[in-house]
Amino acid sequence: MDAGFTAEQDGIRRTLRELLRKRCGPEELRAALDTPAGHDPALWTALADQLGLPGLALPEAYGGIGCTVTELALAAEESGRTLAPSPLLATCVLAAPLILALGTDTQRAALLPRIADGTLTAALAVPGAALATALALTGAGDGDWAGGGRAGGVQAGRAGDGWRLYGQVDQVLDGHSAQLLVVAAHTGGFARSRTLLFLVPGDAAGLVRVRQTALDATRPQARVQLRDVEAELLGTEDGTDVLGALSAVGDSAAAVLACEAVGAADRALERTVEYVKQREQFGRAIGSFQAVKHRLADVYVQVQAARSAAYYAAWATAHGEKVGGLALAQALEALRGAAAEGIQLHGGIGFTWEHEAHLYFKRAAGDELLFGPVHRLRAHAAEAAHLFEQGLGVAV
Repeated sequence: MDAGFTAEQDGIRRTLRELLRKRCGPEELRAALDTPAGHDPALWTALADQLGLPGLALPEAYGGIGCTVTELALAAEESGRTLAPSPLLATCVLAAPLILALGTDTQRAALLPRIADGTLTAALAVPGAALATALALTGAGDGDWAGGGRAGGVQAGRAGDGWRLYGQVDQVLDGHSAQLLVVAAHTGGFARSRTLLFLVPGDAAGLVRVRQTALDATRPQARVQLRDVEAELLGTEDGTDVLGALSAVGDSAAAVLACEAVGAADRALERTVEYVKQREQFGRAIGSFQAVKHRLADVYVQVQAARSAAYYAAWATAHGEKVGGLALAQALEALRGAAAEGIQLHGGIGFTWEHEAHLYFKRAAGDELLFGPVHRLRAHAAEAAHLFEQGLGVAV
């Protein structure tokens, strides 16, 4: 692994940071959260037109730039610094790779160029609160999470030459505003059931979408109801490895999320350091107190360790090594620690709604609810590595 960044990667980071600094400050962030979409469409258009961000990790054949997950993760690190609300995670990290991996040539040609130029947003709808399990981050991802039979979830049935979906998904990232839904549904009945993915347009008849109140307002979520909705199967029914594709996307998504969390943690720490240099107590800046220095030094070490793990995970996705879950666990832990210390060291102002400190803490807590928690990410990684199986452990 080359620990240095290329000129192109540095350029992506620098340009994106400058754009977000101008277009996604604290006031712009709060204004975007209050819109029906939960993000600023004009900012998304600017990210697409000026940086080609939606197509960063898509092949050039489909209008993308042809970069790797590493570049996408570095871009996510910059968006994490400002907590920029955008369709980046739902569209580019979760939905687009599934379309690329499983879609037919016709589906790819019809959808991916529109995603790459920013004119089409998409979302992954997984039944129940099972997104982390479906992505094989906290569970085996064997398909039981999709429901079926007596377990509820979303059911898929044949209707002539097509498919009809019926069911409900309660937590869909950007599900209220996405123009395309990639829905995981159960088919085949109780005895011979399997999980498949289906494409549902956002304006499909029988589709009801309601934005939910989420702990982390910068990650808008929706409840999606499918009432006998016509759908198109993603890929083909025979030979489509849906669970394998979800697992692969889960690992790359974890690496991207880890970098995003590191960016948020770094900015939370940076804001706290700036504050303790200015806030005075007993005639001295509180940042000069030994106890404060020690607390911030601990956070700094934790953030830097998480950054190293996140960068390695982003690099490893292109080299066949799955370490995204572990990197995500370390990054979420670092973000939670940085945000908590930020609130504490800001004193009274850190607890107010008007200050941004709570937004970083909610990002940490919200991501753990969606993709964790930390101890389950680590437990699943240990289980996958057979770390504690008799005769397979490593003595230390």
